Amino acid sequence: MDNKATQAPGRMSRRSFLSSAAVGAGGAAVAGFPMIAVAQSPISMRWQSTWPAKDIFHEYALDFAKKVNEMSGGRLRIEVLPAGAVVKAFDLLDAVAKGTLDGGHGVVAYWYGKNTAVALWGSGPAFGMDPNMLLAWHNYGGGKELLDEIYRSLNLDVKSFLYGPMPTQPFGWFKKPVTKAADMQGVKFRTVGLAVDIYKALGAAVNPLPGGEIVPALDRGLLDAAEFNNASSDRVLGFPDVTKHCMLQSFHQCSEQFEILFNKRRYDALPGELKSIIDYAVQAASADMSWKAIDRYSTDYAEMQQAGIKFWKTPDAILRAQLEAWDKVIAAKEAENPMFKRVNDSMRAFAQRAGRWQNDTLVDYRMAYNHFFGRRRG
Repeated sequence: MDNKATQAPGRMSRRSFLSSAAVGAGGAAVAGFPMIAVAQSPISMRWQSTWPAKDIFHEYALDFAKKVNEMSGGRLRIEVLPAGAVVKAFDLLDAVAKGTLDGGHGVVAYWYGKNTAVALWGSGPAFGMDPNMLLAWHNYGGGKELLDEIYRSLNLDVKSFLYGPMPTQPFGWFKKPVTKAADMQGVKFRTVGLAVDIYKALGAAVNPLPGGEIVPALDRGLLDAAEFNNASSDRVLGFPDVTKHCMLQSFHQCSEQFEILFNKRRYDALPGELKSIIDYAVQAASADMSWKAIDRYSTDYAEMQQAGIKFWKTPDAILRAQLEAWDKVIAAKEAENPMFKRVNDSMRAFAQRAGRWQNDTLVDYRMAYNHFFGRRRG
């Protein structure tokens, strides 16, 4: 009699089962067992914004990073430093392209000195398009491809995303109200991008300082007047401390947006799912930024009025002078820069179609506002 224990029919030893499972069907049976997850080290990126830490713009940069960090479940971790932490604000693009920084948050108009065409994404009347319409042109009307082409031509190894439609920016902060275009003659003024050319055409002496340097320059008399962006940023930067008059409404930067930059080599090395998360985080941050802006800007606007700051509507004569100045600016830039003309022509074609639709479609919201909140006749 065989000394080995008799195995019951239809049963298999644990060793035999595991062995056959490992080799059966080319090892396919192993797929029935749970996979053991292997922990992956998070991908860390160090970014910088072009904004002071106290500015709401830096908060927007942090908001975007937070969305990516949370949506990726910690697989991608973006740390955002304020302007000047690694490089100066206007040096951000080069720092990201070279890999000194993995990414950054700013505005395209800051790179005006590299190719004047990039300022079209933030400066000027944009053929009557509001900032959200300009983003529509960028994403669906060919703008994105043109901006990518410009960066390649400059040997800037970056991946760019535009988002965050900015409300119309004030004409500027002044020592006294501006009533006519002639009042700008000889005024030492701060602005950036192609707005520099608009204000120069109005007679101003322009100095394109970064945000954090504006108020100190006003305080020391190096500037007579300046513009930055919005009620919240202007307030926290200290404009109300050095001047008491703000002129609202302007065509110099009425359709601007933010730019998110990645070093392209680092971006290209990311897994596809993380690239998708970044793409959707850009879209989510764009909507969130526009909602937060309405809440915060309106609050700071009201509180500055209560504190005695005077806000004035820029006279229509000055607005028309800006448009006339813009005609001269774009004629000169198109003549000297073929890419400027390509971008401008693309924007013009989109604006003619989309602007007609929007102007014909949207109701006059001011009529409803005045109905509910305006003075009632007795």
